[in-house]
Amino acid sequence: MSDILLTNRNSVESILDEPTTISKPSERWRLASATTPFVSTVQPYPFSQTSLNAMVREKNVDQLLEAGGVVGVAGALKTDIGNGIGGAVDDVALRQAAFGSNTYQRPPAKILIHFAVEACKDLTVLVLLLCATLSLGFGIKEQGLKEGWYDSASVFFAVLLVISVSAVSNFWENRQFQRLSKVSNNIKVDVVRNGRRDQQTSIFDIVVGDVVWVQSGDQVPADGLFLDGHSLQVDESSMTGEGGYVEVNSDQNPFLLSGTKVTDGYARMLVTSVGMNTKWGEMMSTISRDTDEQTPLQARLHKLTSSISKVGLAVAFLGLVVLLVRYFTGHTEDENGNQEFIGSKTKAVDMVNSVVRIIEAAVSIVIAAIPEGLSLAVTLILASSMEGMMADQAMVRKLSACEIMGYATTICTDKTGVLTLNQMKVTEFWLGQDPVGVSSSISTNLLNVIHQGVALNTFGSVYRATSRSKFEFSGSPTEKAILSWAVLKLDMDMETLKRSWTILHVEAFNSEKKRSGVSMRSKADNTIHVHWKGAAEMILAMCSSYYDASGSMKDLDDGERMKFKQIIDAMASRSLRCIAFAHKQIPEEEHGIGVGLQKPKEDNLTLIGLVGIEDPCRPGVREAVENCRCARVDVKMITGDNIFIARAIATDCGILRPDQGTTSEVVVEGEVFRKYTREERMEKVDKIRVMARSSPFDKLLMVECLKEKGHVVAVTGDGTNDAPALKEANTGLSMGTQGTQVTKESSDTIILDDNFDSAVRVLRWGRFVHNNIQKFIQLQLTVTLATLVINVVGVVSVHEVPFTMLKLLWLNLILDMLCALALATQQPTKDLMEEPPVSQTQPLITNIMWRNILSQAVYQIAVGLTLNFKGESIFHVNEKVKNTLILNISVLCQVFNLVNAEKPEKKNMFKGMHKNKLFWGITGITVILEVAVVEFFKKFGETERLSWGQWGACMGIAALSWPIGWGVKYIPVWVSRPKFWATQNSNRDPRSKV
Repeated sequence: MSDILLTNRNSVESILDEPTTISKPSERWRLASATTPFVSTVQPYPFSQTSLNAMVREKNVDQLLEAGGVVGVAGALKTDIGNGIGGAVDDVALRQAAFGSNTYQRPPAKILIHFAVEACKDLTVLVLLLCATLSLGFGIKEQGLKEGWYDSASVFFAVLLVISVSAVSNFWENRQFQRLSKVSNNIKVDVVRNGRRDQQTSIFDIVVGDVVWVQSGDQVPADGLFLDGHSLQVDESSMTGEGGYVEVNSDQNPFLLSGTKVTDGYARMLVTSVGMNTKWGEMMSTISRDTDEQTPLQARLHKLTSSISKVGLAVAFLGLVVLLVRYFTGHTEDENGNQEFIGSKTKAVDMVNSVVRIIEAAVSIVIAAIPEGLSLAVTLILASSMEGMMADQAMVRKLSACEIMGYATTICTDKTGVLTLNQMKVTEFWLGQDPVGVSSSISTNLLNVIHQGVALNTFGSVYRATSRSKFEFSGSPTEKAILSWAVLKLDMDMETLKRSWTILHVEAFNSEKKRSGVSMRSKADNTIHVHWKGAAEMILAMCSSYYDASGSMKDLDDGERMKFKQIIDAMASRSLRCIAFAHKQIPEEEHGIGVGLQKPKEDNLTLIGLVGIEDPCRPGVREAVENCRCARVDVKMITGDNIFIARAIATDCGILRPDQGTTSEVVVEGEVFRKYTREERMEKVDKIRVMARSSPFDKLLMVECLKEKGHVVAVTGDGTNDAPALKEANTGLSMGTQGTQVTKESSDTIILDDNFDSAVRVLRWGRFVHNNIQKFIQLQLTVTLATLVINVVGVVSVHEVPFTMLKLLWLNLILDMLCALALATQQPTKDLMEEPPVSQTQPLITNIMWRNILSQAVYQIAVGLTLNFKGESIFHVNEKVKNTLILNISVLCQVFNLVNAEKPEKKNMFKGMHKNKLFWGITGITVILEVAVVEFFKKFGETERLSWGQWGACMGIAALSWPIGWGVKYIPVWVSRPKFWATQNSNRDPRSKV
């Protein structure tokens, strides 16, 4: 069986030499498909999609052989294996009509009514609805249908508004996740159409019959069959649930399943099933993204809210008991001064009405104590931040990433493509120990060897539509730079070389080996050659000789080796990545059977030459690194490049100062770090700024050490082997352009433009989220503390609550929503990057916040109680107007206090606020709504109209919140700083006065 499949592989290779449309295998497929029961006579493709699906899913080799192997299937699908399908619009549309598109049906998105029902399940809402229902019944009975429904209707309306806002905000957040999910699932793949390899084809645009390139780190985009490739290993655990890697090849297992991950090697595959016709599509169609994830901060807030609620319930229960005892012992009076409860003389209806009013008073205490708007505010702030981060080129995959990045104390970043532009270009070429400028100065034989090493030891490709068209290069940035140099500068003809050689074995490049190799046989003279390329010092260590500029081979002794090392180091010091090429011809006596399947020789090679590749630093990266330094966030560069280029780039980017470059404790190699004892690593890890020649294990080891020392670590990565470090880090950031699919799935956030500056903006957004939530907590607890004390004192002293249910709903919920919206719509400022990180172990309510909360709450309590007991005589008004004044002043105090909360630590609270027009707009709307409630909705709001003088008095009393907020900031408080900050700034006290 393997011989037959091998023959099919050889057929593929012959077709690659001379691309043609296959006919004979197509006949075999027609005969095979004729035996299956679901062949359509209408479709232009002579087979059943059902049987094709079953063949690949079940890995049925016998059925594949009956169809003429992979070549036969390709012929039946009208695919040219070398050039792919034509790619014309009508051809693609015809294939989509016949086999479906590469999309799968998502579970229906949750509609708005779902979130409304969830909001109704809140205990506070249920209690309010119950009380409102009882109030409606007794109100109509006492005052009649015309007047008795006002109070309860107002509560119903307020509760309905609360439910609506909560449902809309959660619905909005869910839609945000749905939108981001579509973006994250839109993977770009390499598809060959009409001979051209397009690297920007959307996975959704793949059709049956397409030829697709896959390599290490990719997710297989559809079901298909292996065409050609080398060392391909696939992780099928996502489909089978079993661990271990499966080798895919032409001999025994040519089947590739959608959704599996390529762990090593590369290959071309023929797509046979897409979308819902794949097992992966069926599985994903039943999975909906979980948007109920709770972030660490939300979990802490839930504990805080629960604690406050328990206190509120306890106080409310005591108040209920006191009121009931007073009532049933005859110590309460009605509006006319008469005793309310007179034993059996009291009517049952009057007694029930009184008890309901007492319960309403107790419920009002609960409402005053429970910060109902807190969870809603957090939802608004997180959802708004997700949208803002997306605009800043950061796509959030996990909600917790919105805040965890704000705690980061260390960022471990890649070099290539993150700190640099990843726009590589060969700027230097050395033959022997001499630089070479033009190909005419290179001997013909040596030039041929160079062409072979570049053209055949690569995953990249070259495409040119016509002789007058420009060349198009595909592959990694390094591959494209080398191919471009070889084609444009050395006149390399890649297609001719491919037709002249047969590839025997390939060692694919990965970040651990840092080199790739190939063994190949010449079709002209049957000789076998080995070519290697990779990190210059590693290839140099494999060589025992070298070619000089004239093409002569010379021995590579220790003296010559040292000269080459100096050349490599000199290029690295100029920030050039140095790639070396090496070659060896296998002696004829070693051509025995099976040599082609052996690993390419790695010793006694001949060094061909060295190329220096320039990859300039990104504009603005130095400023971004400086911003991190100001924010007390340590930036460490971890790269696979050698120590000289790592040091040069780190200095250019500002990670290293010029005087730090020679310090061994600051710049280390991965191997050195790996060999440290555990105690040495823990001692030195804080001082290390650059790790060169690092493996993925070294990166993981550093992350583990930093976390053990108490750091909150953010890691950037783009390669498959970075996945362990991304998962181990507190938050992982993958690169959206160069990052593999495995890397992206291991990360919490995807940086869409691969720019370090975007990662720093995520840091700022994370601090912004934490900062805004703390602002709202300060505002919310001030309202909660003030209204709770005022209501409790009112119940105990005069047996009435100044803040009824409806007033508290307006004050604690509707007002809070507007304040939360005002905070959520802001943008992060540079001030956030001037403070050290906040530790996750620090109290959520800081000493500074307690200072601000208590000062404002004491003032509001003093004003509220004074008005409650003496308001009628001070303002010469009745009780209803007095209660309106209490409500009005409380609302306006929160409006003024919102400005105080904007700058909890800054004495100049207005600095920069004139730029935030949306903030002032929402604040203005809040004031307008308060005016409307007082002046125009007095029946629903339980308020009375106020005169101009009374409005002025309210504004003046509320405005005193500003000078109080300014004055208390002169009171020093101790602020505990994170331990890591104290260790990095040992000359400073970890506590400071603010």
